[in-house]
Amino acid sequence: MIEIEARKDLASRTERLDAVFAALADPTRRAIIERLSRGEARVTEVAEPFHMSLNAVSKHIRVLEASGVVERQKKGRDHILSINTHSLDAVDGWIGRTRSYWEKRLDAMEQLLRELKKEQKSAPKDRKHGRR
Repeated sequence: MIEIEARKDLASRTERLDAVFAALADPTRRAIIERLSRGEARVTEVAEPFHMSLNAVSKHIRVLEASGVVERQKKGRDHILSINTHSLDAVDGWIGRTRSYWEKRLDAMEQLLRELKKEQKSAPKDRKHGRR
């Protein structure tokens, strides 16, 4: 039973991570995140610099909300947007784990190449076939 729950949790985390990466794949949505990184803002303020309709920007915002990257609060008639840093923490953790994995793999490959080069230098030279 615990194993099933662990698999469900992993699948859920994977789905959330996929949703965040998909949301951040679009340059408009990244620009919205960049704007919100300076502080919360009304939807109309976020939409202002874009050369598209408010409805089009709202669709981008809904994708960001569905991924968990952006949160919306109602304050009177205003809809205030802010970044949900917890969703970005998950991305940061994944990037850190992936970076660590590849750094270890590349370090091991570098060590192997050094060893092969050292062996190649210490191998007897075969002058008959033009090798040094």
